Amino acid sequence: MTAPSDDGRIAANIMHFGRALRSAGLPIGPGKVLDAIHAVQAVGLDSRQDFYWALHSVFVNRRDQRELFDQAFHIFWRNPKILERMMALALPSFQTPAEENSEVMSPRLAAALAAQQDTEPNEREKEVEFDAAMTWSQSEQLGEKDFEKMTAEEVEAARRAIRTMRLPIMEIPTRRFRPDPAGSRADMRATLRASLHHGGNVIALRHRTRRRRRPPLVILCDISGSMDRYARMLIHFMHAVTNDRDRVHTFLFGTRLTNVTRHLRHKDIDVALENVTESVVDWSGGTRIGACLADFNRNWSRRVLGQGAVVLFISDGLDRDAGDGVSHEIRRLHGSCRRLIWLNPLLRYDGFEPKSIGVRALLPYVDDFCPVHNLNSLSALTEALNRPGQREAADMAQWRRRSA
Repeated sequence: MTAPSDDGRIAANIMHFGRALRSAGLPIGPGKVLDAIHAVQAVGLDSRQDFYWALHSVFVNRRDQRELFDQAFHIFWRNPKILERMMALALPSFQTPAEENSEVMSPRLAAALAAQQDTEPNEREKEVEFDAAMTWSQSEQLGEKDFEKMTAEEVEAARRAIRTMRLPIMEIPTRRFRPDPAGSRADMRATLRASLHHGGNVIALRHRTRRRRRPPLVILCDISGSMDRYARMLIHFMHAVTNDRDRVHTFLFGTRLTNVTRHLRHKDIDVALENVTESVVDWSGGTRIGACLADFNRNWSRRVLGQGAVVLFISDGLDRDAGDGVSHEIRRLHGSCRRLIWLNPLLRYDGFEPKSIGVRALLPYVDDFCPVHNLNSLSALTEALNRPGQREAADMAQWRRRSA
C-alpha cells in the first residue's frame, strides 16, 4: 500500500505534529512517529475522524494526555496560521470580536507550537543587552505561577522542584517509652533489672521518657475534571512525600475511591505514574465526595487513621451529588484524625465565597483551609502541619461564618 501523502508532506507534517506534542510534554519518540505514519497508511485520509483516532491510538497512552492531544490536533491540522496565533499570545495587539471568541490554547501547547517556527539559515541572532536590576529571579516567578498557566518547560521545572520538597511534621508523643537518663519518669523495671548485676546491694535509679514520632499522613486527592490539571502536579508531590517518610497513605477519588499508596512507593516517578494511571478508572470524571468519603470511613479509616493521623483533603468542593452525605461523612472523618487540612485551588481567587453545597458542608469540620495552586502554596503547607495542638485555626472562624 502506498503512503497517503502529497509528495511526502503528510509524513513530514505527522513528524512535526509529534515534535510539537513531545515539546508539550507527551513521551513521543521516533518509533511512535513511524507507528503513526503506518497507522495513517492503514486507515487512509478519507475520514477526518479515522485520521484523528489513528494518531490518538499511537500518541496517547494515559488519560491525562487526552485533552492536550485533542486541542493540539484541532489546532495543528485546522489553522494554517498557527504560528501567527502563537506570536499573538505573547505580544499585545488589537483583536476583533470574532478573534476574542476564539479558543484559548493551553500555555504548554502554545509554547510547543511556537517552537516549531524555523529561523532562516543566514539570519544572525541579534545580541540583546538589558538591565536586570529591576527583574525577578526565575525561581521566584516559578513559585508564584499557577500550575494551570505553566508551559511545558515550567511544568518540568516545577516537577523537579517538587521532587526535592520535604514535608516536616512536628513529632508527637506516643504511649511508648524509651530509656533517658534525663527523663522525668522512673523506670522501675529497668532499675530492678540493673540491680541484679550488683547482687541487689546497689540500686541506681533508671529513668525513661516518652517516645516521639511523626503521625501518619493520609492524603485524599480529588481527580475529577475540575481538579485534573492540579491533580497531575500534586501526584508528583504525593510521590515525593511518600518516598521521604514512612506511614503515608494516598487515596484518589472522583466517582469512586482508589488506594494508590503501593504504586507511589516506587522510586521511579515514571513507573509510579504509569501504575497509578492503570489503576484509576475515573480520572477526569465527575465527583461524588459523600460516597467516596463513606467508602474511606467504612473500609480504610481504622487501618490508616491510628496514632493521631493528619489528613490532607485536596479538592475544590464541587460535588456532582449536590453534597449528599458529605456533612455526615466529613464529620466522622474529622472525629477520627488529629487534624483535617483542606487544600483548595479555588482559594487563589480573592473573591472566593463558600456558595456551593459541597463547600458549605465541608467547612464546619475543617481545621485548616489553605490554597494549593503553585509551588509557594505547597511550601506554606508546612506551617499548617506544624501548628500546635489546638484543633481550630484562628482564621477558620470567618469561613465558618460565611458558610453558615
